[in-house]
Order: sequence, then structure tokens, then C-alpha cells
Amino acid sequence: MTIPSNDLPDLQIDTSLTSPKGSAAAQRALDYYLKPAVSEEAEEERFFEVNRNVSSEEALVRASDLLRCAAATASESANNLHGVHRDLAFSTVHMIDMAKALLDRSLDGDHHA
Repeated sequence: MTIPSNDLPDLQIDTSLTSPKGSAAAQRALDYYLKPAVSEEAEEERFFEVNRNVSSEEALVRASDLLRCAAATASESANNLHGVHRDLAFSTVHMIDMAKALLDRSLDGDHHA
């Protein structure tokens, strides 16, 4: 049996190569092999979808109406509660009323700096 020799032939190494920076082909290769695959953004399936033809102002008006209804619902629910639960329900009414006031202000068009 012959023992393999660890003697490797002298290889000529080309040291004239520069950094791959600036090389479009090298950058594409690095991007392809090193970057994770980018998948298309999955569209979230929604139960409720707003019609894309609705104007911003119309959407704000509808949002204001929804907040008014939410406040009425929370208020009626709070009337049947006691203690901390009643306080939390009325806190919800208060936050809804504040959001509605901000929204209504934006609809008024009265923008003072």
C-alpha cells in the first residue's frame, strides 16, 4: 500500500483580482446566494373591505357615524354594569367620544396652526 504524499504542486494564484465591489455581476451573484428569498406580499383576507371609490371625506363621515354608534353601545352597556366594570365601560365611551371629536374637527376644515 502506498501512502499518499502531502506534497501539493505549487499553484499560481492570480492576485491581480480586486474586490467584487463595483462589479454588477458579482453583486447579483451575492444577492442571489446570500439574500433570503423575497416572496410576494400576501394579501390579507378581510371580512370587511372599504370600497376603493369612497372619498377620504366620505370615509371620515362614515367613521364618525361608526364612533357615534360605538359610544351609544358602550354607554348602554355601562348602564347595566357596576363598580370597576362600569368605570371601564364609561372610559371606553369617553375615549370613543374623544376620537369622534378629533375626527369631526378634521371634517370641519377649521385648521388653525
